[in-house]
Amino acid sequence: MRKIDLNKERERILKFIKKELRDAGMKKLIVGISGGIDSAVTAAMCVEAIGKENVIGLLLPYRKSHPDSLKHGKQLSEFLCIKTELVDISPMIDAYFDNYEPIANFHRRGNRMARERMCVLYDKSAKYKGLVAGTGNKSELMTGYVTQYGDGACAFEPLGHLYKTEVYRLAELMRIPSELIDKKPTADLWANQTDEEELGISYEVLDELLYRLYELKQTKETIIRAGYLEKDIVRVKELYNRSEFKRHLPPQLKVITI
Repeated sequence: MRKIDLNKERERILKFIKKELRDAGMKKLIVGISGGIDSAVTAAMCVEAIGKENVIGLLLPYRKSHPDSLKHGKQLSEFLCIKTELVDISPMIDAYFDNYEPIANFHRRGNRMARERMCVLYDKSAKYKGLVAGTGNKSELMTGYVTQYGDGACAFEPLGHLYKTEVYRLAELMRIPSELIDKKPTADLWANQTDEEELGISYEVLDELLYRLYELKQTKETIIRAGYLEKDIVRVKELYNRSEFKRHLPPQLKVITI
């Protein structure tokens, strides 16, 4: 895996946050607090960059969310001493599916939850005149493990250049509560869902393969000789290729002048 100085990255992220806020002419940041490691580190970086009084955390549970998500979200908010607001998105989600799409599967419902949460975050950003800080990491962005215009929507991505395993190391450096570091990563969009099970690969292997394939540009044969399985390489390429559209602005034609 690549070698980076996390202390230097921490300083770079702090400068990045301050610059994005300054360029936008705003003073506050809005962060969705999920109870997971990515939102925890993002919120902590925002607090370190601009002060706890300028960071607003949003707790956005659904009625079927795992109780630990809200519990850990509250725990993080208390740890950081930030102002939080709780908005239960259940009425908004249920109103749509109950009335219009009652047989929708859990994937559709999960995507709707992610987009509803982002609607709330952006409404709060208008209320408080603040930027929405994204909570994505490089592993998710490269594999498309985000809901387009849901958790993939934000003003900027403070951790977007760090792989998931690097986010964990940064969390330890920042002394994020161990309960959040040790729990299995999950988007908590349906019962018993975990990121690694849905991706079909562990983050440790995923990050190593993403690094070797798309940064080092190593061939499949070279990676297999290093001890990795062909099926995992195929899986990572599949995730990367099928999510290409999520990594770009919507395509449009160029005008042809005469």
